Amino acid sequence: MNVTIHYAFLPHTDADAALTFYRDTLGFEVRNDVGYDGMRWLTVGPANQPGTSIVLHPPAVDPGITDAERQTILELIAKGSYGAITLATDDLDGLFDRLQATGADVVQEPTEQPYGVRDCAFRDPTGNLIRINEQR
Repeated sequence: MNVTIHYAFLPHTDADAALTFYRDTLGFEVRNDVGYDGMRWLTVGPANQPGTSIVLHPPAVDPGITDAERQTILELIAKGSYGAITLATDDLDGLFDRLQATGADVVQEPTEQPYGVRDCAFRDPTGNLIRINEQR
C-alpha cells in the first residue's frame, strides 16, 4: 500500500495576495483557480511534485460553523496562529533572500535548530506560518 499527501489546506483572506505570494514569490504553479458565490479557491504546488498541492481556501465558509466559531477562526487567522505548513529547499539562504526582498513577513532568519534542522520562517499574506527546512 502506498499513501501520499495529495492536498494540504490553508486559509486565505485575499486570493490575489495569496496567488502573488505562492505563485510569484515561492514559484509554485497554479493548478486550479475556482470562483463560486463571491469566493475563490486556489490550488498551487511545486512543478516537480504534480501530486502534492496546497489548496488556499476562503476561511470559515462551512455552513455548519456558527457565527461565534467563524469569528474565533478569523481571530486566530489574524493572529497568525491558525494555519501552518513546512516546506523544504536545497537553497535555504537563496530562498530566504528572495522572500525577504519581496517584503514577506520574516518570523525567523535561517537558524540551526537544536533538534538538527536548519530552517527559517515567514508568514504568508494571510498570516499562515510558513517554515522552510533546508534539505541536506
